[in-house]
Amino acid sequence: MNWPFQEAEKILHTFPDKKEIIFETGYGPSGLPHIGTFGEVFRTTIVVNALKKIAPEIKTKIIAVSDDMDGLRKIPDNVPNQEMLKEHLNKPLTMIPDPFGTDESYGHHMNALFCKFLDLFEFEYEFKSATECYKSGIYDEKLLLLLKNYDKVMEVMLPSFREERQQTYSPFLPICPETSQVLQVPITAINVEKGTIAYKDSHGNTVEVPVTKGRCKLQWKPDWGMRWSAFKVNYEAHGKDLTPSALLSSKICEILEEKPPILFCYEFFLDKEGKKISKSKGNGISIKEWLTYAPMESLALYIFQSPKKAKRLYFDVIPKSTDEYLELVKSYHKQNAEAHLQMREVKPEEQNPVWHIHQGKVPYIETAGINFTLLLNLAATCNAENKEILWGFISTYAPDVTPTNNIVLDKLSGFAVKYYHDFIKPTKSYRTPTAKEENALLDLKSVLQSLSQTASAEEIQAEVFSIGKKHNYSNLRDWFQLLYETLLGQQTGPRMGSFIKLYGISNTISLIENIV
Repeated sequence: MNWPFQEAEKILHTFPDKKEIIFETGYGPSGLPHIGTFGEVFRTTIVVNALKKIAPEIKTKIIAVSDDMDGLRKIPDNVPNQEMLKEHLNKPLTMIPDPFGTDESYGHHMNALFCKFLDLFEFEYEFKSATECYKSGIYDEKLLLLLKNYDKVMEVMLPSFREERQQTYSPFLPICPETSQVLQVPITAINVEKGTIAYKDSHGNTVEVPVTKGRCKLQWKPDWGMRWSAFKVNYEAHGKDLTPSALLSSKICEILEEKPPILFCYEFFLDKEGKKISKSKGNGISIKEWLTYAPMESLALYIFQSPKKAKRLYFDVIPKSTDEYLELVKSYHKQNAEAHLQMREVKPEEQNPVWHIHQGKVPYIETAGINFTLLLNLAATCNAENKEILWGFISTYAPDVTPTNNIVLDKLSGFAVKYYHDFIKPTKSYRTPTAKEENALLDLKSVLQSLSQTASAEEIQAEVFSIGKKHNYSNLRDWFQLLYETLLGQQTGPRMGSFIKLYGISNTISLIENIV
């Protein structure tokens, strides 16, 4: 049983009598949505789908909450009008002008991007704005309950801070009526009967404000717990860095008279340098960038796999993930339905996540034995300027396959050309073979000349193997490395039999003649 079904079973065990399970996912709209945002919602969605499969009688709902009432503490590097934003630091995001100039506020702009982002992948969710929840009174009951249990909340929170921070901390953050800033100030008095707190402003005057109707907001850890309590959340996924915070928020949820949700902790995505990706830094790879070079399903597969393991998320993982997806779809249709769902113990090779990616409706995909890596190497070898050049080779290799009747292969060809030009072409470097290596390449040329133009990829591969053995390559990887470096100008490459079949035996002979 794979991890989404394990999580679904956990939900049923923890909430055996629930008729509806509420899932939550959060978004901090200070920065642009990124792959980490997608990953959190996607993982939540596949747990929902697993639960629907094993317990179809239970209703499910995903609430997507934007923390758009948070004060802007730091200006992200990847947004425009930085100077203008400096004038609005510490204000709620929904009270800051939109630096992009298209929406009512900074928060509204980011919320629109977030919803557009989720809609692109057809996620089912109910969007909630923190600003609207605070101002409309949705949170009022829980805010007043938290005020009533102020001392208990402080007992939970204070031990997590240094002594200096303990002296000034309060779970409530007043919104300044003069500056609209979210204030982090000591609270001088609380009045449970009136539902108010008091603090001293910058002039030394005591200000009393209600904790309801958006006049205050909560610090984010109490806010998280309060939100779980207000929406009766049963399940939430979060990054590893939030584990200590989640424990505190769970205690606050209990103080607010609700059972805390099940928490699924996942590891970070890392950028090229091994650092955690960040909305504010804009490092790593964006959703838009991934979808420039590969289909969405390849991204979904990468996120699905090993959620408890930190993974490097950069452009060089795209080809492998794309080919893995194609192979998994092919193997899916060879497996029985029980293996698809992982509802029993199955062999490791039967573990197949495409059921989750496609919500049980896995398409048949046929690419005539051509994968993404093969297309990349074809593009690199013929220096393809467009996908039509690749189709010239594909049509010879598989005459019955056309861009019209194989849309998937046509899209992959377009992706391959873009990836080649951006990542392979700038790094291509051909190595000159040694005299010994030249002899081996000439032998390969001779064998290829003796082959029929209709020889299969397997027949060609067998001949390539035999030449390597004939020339005493004890490790045949070294032989193939030679072919990659001298013929393709790369450190890695495809299965040579398949490549030669697709590129053409005559064309491959010409490659050899150009270097020996």
